[in-house]
Amino acid sequence: MSWQIPTQVEQDIIAGKAKYQTFQTGNGGQSILPVPSNSYAVIFGYDLSPAGGGYNLRYKSTDFADANIPYPQIDFATQQLSFYTGTDFFPFIHHVDMQQDFMPGNRDVAGNLIDYFVFLSVNPVTIARQLYITSNNDVTITHGLINTATRVTNNSIPITNRTPQALTYGGSPQTLSTQTNYGPALTPLQFMQPSPKDYQDFAFGLLPANADGQAFATPDGTNGLRDATNFMAGSGIPVNSAATNYYLCIHYALYSQTIPEQRG
Repeated sequence: MSWQIPTQVEQDIIAGKAKYQTFQTGNGGQSILPVPSNSYAVIFGYDLSPAGGGYNLRYKSTDFADANIPYPQIDFATQQLSFYTGTDFFPFIHHVDMQQDFMPGNRDVAGNLIDYFVFLSVNPVTIARQLYITSNNDVTITHGLINTATRVTNNSIPITNRTPQALTYGGSPQTLSTQTNYGPALTPLQFMQPSPKDYQDFAFGLLPANADGQAFATPDGTNGLRDATNFMAGSGIPVNSAATNYYLCIHYALYSQTIPEQRG
């Protein structure tokens, strides 16, 4: 487990000033953690069981042997979880552990292996994350799969007082991805690097209206965040199987009072 109850929160729970609670969700990608009026919640950890467990994606090597056919896309490999409090937004992207197994296929008359089968599956290991999110509003929780992160612009990083030569990419002849699209093709979130301000300071061009300094996907069935059950329903994967769906357990403390000024 990679999270623990913060010391002050634990003391408040022991003293009866707060109540330890859990919130369990899963399946569909949109959930709401209710926070009662005149109360606030401190979310300090979560356990995420990723979507896609219990199902093998089976491919034959000849299906992607041609150079023009990419290696099979692992749709469950990158999953995003985010929290919106009404005032703040906290996105978390996870690469999910994948299991790859091989099985011999056909052989020629000499006994040489001609092709083989590849089985890809999600290793359903729980992902634990430490948090400290305070909210006196209901908390919106969003989960989904990310299949694409499209590089739009690449540039060489100039030497500046923030990007010195040798210690950073400043002055390197390499061109780095400085604009990446996450989301709908026509209105994607534009992830700008090193940051939206630096993008213009480094003379990389004008910022689009939807520029952002964080990498996270926005909902879209093709290019962005996709609800796991929506994906499974359109891919022949058993959407009603409990094993293939994601599950999330939120750990939080509920305070029956308004947020103290010093808590933020």
